[in-house]
Amino acid sequence: MGILEYADKVWRGAVRAHEVPLAELRADGVQEVTEGVAMWPAFGNVYAVKGEAGLALFDTGNAIDAPAMHQAIRAWSDEPVRYAVFSHGHFDHVGGMECFDDEEGTRPIVVAHEGVANRFARYARTAGYNSVINQRQFGFGQMQWPATYRVPDLTYRDRLTLTLGDVTFELHHARGETDDATWAHIPERNILLTGDLFVWVTPSAGNPQRVQRYPDEWAVALRTMATLDAEILLPGHGLPITGALRVRRALIDTADYLDSLVEQTLDLMNAGARLDEILHTVKPPLELSQRPYLQPYYDEPEFIVRNIWRLHGGWHDGNPASLKPAPDAVFARAIADLAAGAGTVAGRAVVAAAEGDLRLACQLAELAVQAEPDDHKIHEIRARVYALRVQQEPGAMARGVYAWAAAESRSKVTGCDLLDVYHEVSDGRMWWIPAHDR
Repeated sequence: MGILEYADKVWRGAVRAHEVPLAELRADGVQEVTEGVAMWPAFGNVYAVKGEAGLALFDTGNAIDAPAMHQAIRAWSDEPVRYAVFSHGHFDHVGGMECFDDEEGTRPIVVAHEGVANRFARYARTAGYNSVINQRQFGFGQMQWPATYRVPDLTYRDRLTLTLGDVTFELHHARGETDDATWAHIPERNILLTGDLFVWVTPSAGNPQRVQRYPDEWAVALRTMATLDAEILLPGHGLPITGALRVRRALIDTADYLDSLVEQTLDLMNAGARLDEILHTVKPPLELSQRPYLQPYYDEPEFIVRNIWRLHGGWHDGNPASLKPAPDAVFARAIADLAAGAGTVAGRAVVAAAEGDLRLACQLAELAVQAEPDDHKIHEIRARVYALRVQQEPGAMARGVYAWAAAESRSKVTGCDLLDVYHEVSDGRMWWIPAHDR
């Protein structure tokens, strides 16, 4: 079965997106989605387009897969690569240029929005932080965030047109998941290349460990794309969508989803609500939340609401006590003193977990550990509470943070390697938690 057959089944709900064997599809080389357009389906899709004047790439994937990707594209076509467009500066989209740059002949022209260079400069300044959060999120061993990148040769601000003779790339800037996003329309093929502006899951508009997202402008860009009535949508992650009606529906639904979260949040902000109230009130429209391409498998509506608040209202949550709070450890010790000790707070976390309130259980366990950071019994409770939380979370962002917290405490108790424990928790191998507690 080819990529388009899988795409149809996923759209109809006959197959879940995570069940598509992308590794097997890659083993067969690139997948041609229409005449002269090939796809390398990976974590960060790569697209190659053939024209009279050669090839153009839209995104280049990650550095790990780059040699295999290069080989697959070269098995499909040996024509020179004239352009490589970066849809934005995220590492999983810009890491695959080295093999193409090393080929004989004229080096490809890398094209991107002008903000990509600024992103690369920021990444160099925050390489340590990005190493930490990516290790926490994905459990990478010895993660070293790169400090050097393939800098674009040609940049633009609003729009740019590239040509391969009989094929035209109309590049458009948008702000969405990033401030440096590019989406492209190929009018001769009626193809839309969205980058990460469409990725088959809840839009990543709220990532809690990364910089500001722009859901308002994201929705505008999606609606602009929808007016083109493209026949094929090629996303930054996930499967193609074919058929103008499906493409339009996916784009409009995603825009409506974002707009609803924005408007609900702003209405409550304008009424004077605190962030806490807003977080537990705003929900996406039920019908849209059931779409197969709007599931919270990575980002989540609650995180998007936080980013909307940050974008429109700043970082203060409206609670005057949180404006200039005491250090976490000081506050935790005060709570522990009131409760006759950190052990009592940890015991209450156990009760909350047994009652199914894992939100409260995590907060109490965290307070207990902050009050008594060397108490192994309290760390064991914290590890169990966060490990149980991992099992209930649909989104990979939340699971990564909670798995890391569980692994921190479990490794402190046992002396086991933190990353080994992290992967145990992430994989559901919680042999150290009694079955009746799970």
